Amino acid sequence: MPALAGMPLAARTGEAPDDAVHLAGPPPLPGKRQRILAAASELIVRDGLQSPMSAIAEKSGVSMGSIYNHFAGKNELVMAIYDEIAAQANEHLVEPPNPDQTCQTRIMRYIHAYIDFFWQDPDRAILFEYLSNVPLIAPDELERVFGTSRTFINALLAEGQAAGLVKSCSTRFMAGLIGGGIRNALKWHRANHLELTDRQRQQIALLCWDAIAA
Repeated sequence: MPALAGMPLAARTGEAPDDAVHLAGPPPLPGKRQRILAAASELIVRDGLQSPMSAIAEKSGVSMGSIYNHFAGKNELVMAIYDEIAAQANEHLVEPPNPDQTCQTRIMRYIHAYIDFFWQDPDRAILFEYLSNVPLIAPDELERVFGTSRTFINALLAEGQAAGLVKSCSTRFMAGLIGGGIRNALKWHRANHLELTDRQRQQIALLCWDAIAA
């Protein structure tokens, strides 16, 4: 015990001093791979796929060699960006089953989440539309990267059909109608530099529901 007598309280108790939080340095910078993806995304939104790798290197603050350590070339880099958008979408749109919610409630929650996802980040919406329409990304790759959210909404719509709530037609068609309708409505609304009100969100969601309701 005498050996502990001269030690600071924090050392004796194992607790950090009250001002420890002030001793920490600045938060670490994102890793090189993430910086490359962020820079490439920003430049593609601004300039399209013609943005050279040298510009991406300069924007991200890494060397050209570092880019090629992470990505074999432009195609692989673009697919990584698309994968990242898909992961964000899957996280935002897919919910675990909730027995306390009706099927219609869960479909409407998906629709509202879709509106929020594509409204809250204008650059992400532009990037999604651009990358979805370039021949660089094959249809089977589109299916792969968005497989989780597509499977989720298709299953929800099939459940709605079984309950007599949703039209008896291809769930893929209906899912495409919901997604494409929302993105297009938001694109033109944003082009007019308008805010999206809660009432307008609800109107878009109800239009989607009316389009698929039995």
